[in-house]
Amino acid sequence: MTLGRLVFRLVVGALFVGHGTQKLFGWFGGGGPEETGKTFESAGLRPGRLNARAAGAAETAGGAMLALGLATPLAASIVSGVMLTAIRTVHWQRGLWNTKGGYEYPAVILAGLFALTGAGPGRVSLDAALGRERRGLKWAIAELAAAAIGSVGVIQAGRRDAAGLHTGEAGQGAQEQAPLRHAA
Repeated sequence: MTLGRLVFRLVVGALFVGHGTQKLFGWFGGGGPEETGKTFESAGLRPGRLNARAAGAAETAGGAMLALGLATPLAASIVSGVMLTAIRTVHWQRGLWNTKGGYEYPAVILAGLFALTGAGPGRVSLDAALGRERRGLKWAIAELAAAAIGSVGVIQAGRRDAAGLHTGEAGQGAQEQAPLRHAA
């Protein structure tokens, strides 16, 4: 099923590159780091602009790596980390269904990335061309575990910043609250 894995990698990877460049540059109707940063601030990801840039860079790089089939477990982990953070900061409290802003969409992406990591990127990938294809249940579990650890780190850093432990001012940036749109 090499074709299926290739199509999944290309579609999901390209969409994440687009999603990341929305945050980084405001492309494709995105808010760029300023507007996205306000949304991140209201989700507790402080400082918002820095987190918007980091998420945008992660989505862009992870998406590109995923599309190319390069370091697939790492690429999947990067994108999964962004999805887990979005679920934990925005979507969870809204329930399952995407129609109410819930975590349905990010959960589907997580499941697909877990399955892809388990199956491997396929013959049409840079991993295969370089002889570095890493796949299997252990790799899939490792990519998801690394994503979870990264997500916890990002959220904890935002909480420390909100408490003033990084900036010296409690809740810096809290004055500019924006309505939550879509954090991932």
